[in-house]
Amino acid sequence: MRVLERIGIALAVLLLVVLPTALHGWPTTVRGNLLTLLVTAGGLALLWWRSQPRVAAVVAIGLFLSGLALGDGWFPDTGVALFAVAYAVLALGWSGRAAWLVAACALASLVPLYYLAQINSWVAVLMFTVPPYAAGTALRLRQETADQLALRAQELEDERELFSAIALRHERARIASELHDIVGHAISVMVVQAAAGQRLVDADPDRARQAFVAISESARQGTKDLERLVELLGGTPDDHVVGPDLALVDEVVSRAERSGLDVTCRFEGDRDRIPRPVAHLAFRVVQESLTNALRYAPGAEVRIVITVDEMGRGLAVRVENDSAAGPGASVVGTGRGLLGLRERVHRLGGNLTAGASSTGGWVVEARLPGP
Repeated sequence: MRVLERIGIALAVLLLVVLPTALHGWPTTVRGNLLTLLVTAGGLALLWWRSQPRVAAVVAIGLFLSGLALGDGWFPDTGVALFAVAYAVLALGWSGRAAWLVAACALASLVPLYYLAQINSWVAVLMFTVPPYAAGTALRLRQETADQLALRAQELEDERELFSAIALRHERARIASELHDIVGHAISVMVVQAAAGQRLVDADPDRARQAFVAISESARQGTKDLERLVELLGGTPDDHVVGPDLALVDEVVSRAERSGLDVTCRFEGDRDRIPRPVAHLAFRVVQESLTNALRYAPGAEVRIVITVDEMGRGLAVRVENDSAAGPGASVVGTGRGLLGLRERVHRLGGNLTAGASSTGGWVVEARLPGP
């Protein structure tokens, strides 16, 4: 395209300047030939109007005025079209405040053009220069707007990719936390019960049998929780996959009791007023706390208090266990359970603290926002 465009400009110079001059009669004087040469060179300078609009316009207008000043010959009327194109290209080269200065210079250049070309009509001078300059300005502003829109579109695309990456990272963290809660609790229960069953298999077969039943029950519950998570990730619209409610706290407490923990749980307030996302997170806080108690404080007393604000403004969960009554379980956690819980509680607008209690045990406290 660029090659064809340049060929077209060269042909236009030939048809507008060279051919009319030849038909009229080629100049016989040096000054006359100089006029034709400078005007022709000025027209050819417009070949670079796309890549170097400033240089092309200034050189073209300068050559045109120089030819009129130095030459002494015939100038074809059709060559005025090259003046118009040169002023249009001049408007393309500068933007902002510089464009106003260039416009003033272009206006000033009309004075020598008027006298050197001997047009004797300001209307004709303005007609062949001002409209082309205005058209070039409009084309430049349109291109600047298009460039700004393209830049903004690229920025929006970059932001979209960044937000997608952040969302993906958060989703992976959420899935990892859910898997940790499900698998970690089930494995901890199974390890504790398996160790107890091994010790009791000969001394107390009945209690050993109970331990193996607890292992089986924990495995089944872990499988159900994994299935629920898979359904949730698969986008199943059923309500039961949205997340467990506070009623499942009773179930996980019962399983912990059968695993050998001395657990008490007390609810204060109307548990049905809590939305499912908050109830789900409260359930995970209780589950993670019981898992850690099984690992590090087997046989210790664990006290759970879940308080629902009377005004429905939030939910408080407190899980406290005494110091270990015996050696801890052989399974060791990754240390990411409470960290992941704290991040999820903060994203929901609450806060979670965990640390040693005044009695030498461990206490976990979470405050979650209400609806």
